Amino acid sequence: MTSPAESPPLVHTPTPATYSTPAVEVLSAEKTYPNGTQALLPVDLSIEEGEFVTLLGPSGCGKSTLLKMVAGLLEPTDGRLHLWRKPVAQLDESGKKMAFVFQSPTLMPWASVQTNVRLPLDLAGVPRAEADARVTEALALVGLSKFAHALPRALSGGMQMRVSIARGLVTQPDLLLMDEPFGALDEITRHKLDADLLDLWRKKKLTVIFVTHSIHEAVFLSSRVVMMAARPGRVVEEFRIDAPYPRTADFMVSPEFSRYAKLLQDSLLRASVDTEETVA
Repeated sequence: MTSPAESPPLVHTPTPATYSTPAVEVLSAEKTYPNGTQALLPVDLSIEEGEFVTLLGPSGCGKSTLLKMVAGLLEPTDGRLHLWRKPVAQLDESGKKMAFVFQSPTLMPWASVQTNVRLPLDLAGVPRAEADARVTEALALVGLSKFAHALPRALSGGMQMRVSIARGLVTQPDLLLMDEPFGALDEITRHKLDADLLDLWRKKKLTVIFVTHSIHEAVFLSSRVVMMAARPGRVVEEFRIDAPYPRTADFMVSPEFSRYAKLLQDSLLRASVDTEETVA
């Protein structure tokens, strides 16, 4: 077995990466709210097409703020964000698509699963026949084909999140942004959805930015973890998780997994101490 001393470097300082085809470029982007709260110091971050990148850090470190800036839901106070070399607002010109999965499913309770998933296509004016075919495909991808006509109240929390993911996939995105989508679920359901998400990521060749508070989830899912510290939010370290895919439950009880988890735990503690000292 390879000893830690023989292992390749797992951490590097957060300097902008250069890729031939970056999916996401955050270029000295920062955010200060009208009340004067500085949510993010200037952030520089590049994400390669096809990466699975997780944002990790203590509460209040700006993970969701950064994700919403990438999505175009929040404007940076200064700096720029590009998707496939285009400003976020010009994403359509690149021929690429983006989808956002929120912390809660945000489903229409009166509408069927099928109708909930079809919503973004209806809003975009996609013809019904094409829309229904894409809904059928999306529901099959998340394992809900048999529940197309069910109402959300008939589904478990995990199944409702699957509907939310299907609603994102139905737009056939290239970039999938996920803001703690499984945080409220029990561990068994969460681990199952994590594994399913990795299958979808590999099958659809997605670029994913995922926000979580869970070290174990970050190690299991990610090709790279970006650690953030708060008040004001900033990137402090990055970690490459070089374990091969597909990753199974066996990986989660391996020495390699424990080693990565320890690295992230130590980094998170450093980020949290840094936060406390800043507040003091």
